[in-house]
Amino acid sequence: MDSLSIIALILGVLGIAGGFLPVLPGPPISGAAMLCLYLRTDADEPMSRTALLIWLAAAIALTILDYVMPGLMTKAAGGHKSGSRGATIGLIIGLFFTPVGMVMGSFLGAFLAEWLAEDQSMGKALKAAAGAFLAFLFTTGLKVIFAAIAMWQLIVHIF
Repeated sequence: MDSLSIIALILGVLGIAGGFLPVLPGPPISGAAMLCLYLRTDADEPMSRTALLIWLAAAIALTILDYVMPGLMTKAAGGHKSGSRGATIGLIIGLFFTPVGMVMGSFLGAFLAEWLAEDQSMGKALKAAAGAFLAFLFTTGLKVIFAAIAMWQLIVHIF
């Protein structure tokens, strides 16, 4: 196994972690792993340039979607930017309390931000928090699926 293969596998694992952790950009890291796979010189079955471009385009699209979707969903549910920010802060705090803490932290952060910062009724704050939370689940799910498929491709091509 050459050094690019090892780097690709490490980036693949980091890409999966980045699907969950807001501090790591999962799709771009997975895209970098695919670039390493493409650049391998000892490959029995090299990745095509078309496949690489599709992977990189998908990584860019998912990254943009990850930044745009929470604001759109929160706004559609009657929320404000503070709800999206609260969801992110709650997620980061929730990292210290297992995956359940991440999910609950995201929802509670969005709710508290909407309720306190925007001075909304509890019902409106819950609705806005639900929008921010659904956006979080949607984008996180897409990023994890993307990273898992990339990792599967890495394993298939390397081994």
